[in-house]
Amino acid sequence: MSNPINRRQFISSTAVGLAVTGIGVSASSIPRRVLGRTGEKVTALAFGGGSRYMMYDDEDQAIEILNSVIDSGIRYLDTAASYGDGKSETRYGKVLKTRRREVFLATKLSQRGYDDALKQLDECLRRLQADQVDLLHIHGLEKADDLERIEAKDGVLRALYRAREEKMTRFIGMTSHTDAATMKTAIERHDLDCVQMALNAATDTSYATGFERIALPAARAKNLGILAMKITGQEQLIGEGAGKTGMKDLLFYSMSLPVASCVVGMPKPEFICENIQLARQFKPLSESERVRIRNAVAGSVMAFDRFLRHHSDTGCV
Repeated sequence: MSNPINRRQFISSTAVGLAVTGIGVSASSIPRRVLGRTGEKVTALAFGGGSRYMMYDDEDQAIEILNSVIDSGIRYLDTAASYGDGKSETRYGKVLKTRRREVFLATKLSQRGYDDALKQLDECLRRLQADQVDLLHIHGLEKADDLERIEAKDGVLRALYRAREEKMTRFIGMTSHTDAATMKTAIERHDLDCVQMALNAATDTSYATGFERIALPAARAKNLGILAMKITGQEQLIGEGAGKTGMKDLLFYSMSLPVASCVVGMPKPEFICENIQLARQFKPLSESERVRIRNAVAGSVMAFDRFLRHHSDTGCV
């Protein structure tokens, strides 16, 4: 990115910085919610370490940004082994080697085999400079054949159970942004603690990305910790004109769902400031307000669904 910003500039020159230094609302005022059956309280806004974090192409700036995010009150950090081919986790590790106890840390495994998954987890912990993560997800559940690989005797799900038993992670989960019906099946079949799904103003639909309508009720029935992602529909839903709306609408819509936290990619410091301020101002939307927002983005629902079917969630695109 151009115009690098250091930590001091970020903290001192924004409304977020004023809050952190004790002028105005305190950093701790980002709402916290219970993460389902885990009993953990996490901030309702989480920082996403995927493709948008990888847009900070200056390494020093990326590390300063992450420190500033924590300073500003966000206490849920999300990353994955595949984001930037491990680069996101490496950046996290440079910060968390001294700040691990301040945050709830989640990462994800992309491998589908038992041995490969355990090897990948070892690599994740090394990059993160941590002995344990708080939440370990199986990354990017796709269709039924993918779930079969995950569930196999030599599959990654068995590796997650072992990781939880051996305290390499406190909790386990699964993520998906492509097939709500398969996610529903996975939730009903398995002993997960959490799930992370595409939950936005376009997911109360009959499409494969209809997570709000199809998979969310199954997760609630088991009291899982529910995490929303793709709040802006990978920018398919945000903006002006037909099928679009603003960030406040989109973030408030997702936060009004029964979720513990919304994982948001924030590729510019000003986006971080805006989202933190919105999270502090949040009030649950009425049903009529939610209908208004769904109607506003209705024209983009098909394109959003099509986009995610072909989207590679690696942090490199």
